[in-house]
Amino acid sequence: MTKKNQRPINLDLQTIQFPITAIASILHRISGVITFVFVGVLLWLLSTSLSSPKGFMEAANFIDGWFVKFILWGMLSALFYHIVGGIRHLCQDLGYFEDLESGTKSAQVSFIITGVLALLAGVIVW
Repeated sequence: MTKKNQRPINLDLQTIQFPITAIASILHRISGVITFVFVGVLLWLLSTSLSSPKGFMEAANFIDGWFVKFILWGMLSALFYHIVGGIRHLCQDLGYFEDLESGTKSAQVSFIITGVLALLAGVIVW
């Protein structure tokens, strides 16, 4: 039997522990998809609000609901995380935060900054 066949195989995703840097990277990709999908909704809302005074009232009434405000807050939070994560990745491209320790710290800082921005977005939306 070769050494390749003796490697342990762990396919149980509940037992795999991802490092915070991997979680930050995965969430950055997810936030990018969320942002991309909801840009269409935001453009529709902008177009409706700018079409006429009646369209503006329709858009304002649409945003007035609690559920829509929650969705809007989620979109803004995803956008903020994507921006903060993008800046983090750009810094890594420039040679900063490349080792495990500083990469972990930068991921933690990006989560904290996003949390603060998400709270501010909640205050603005509500």
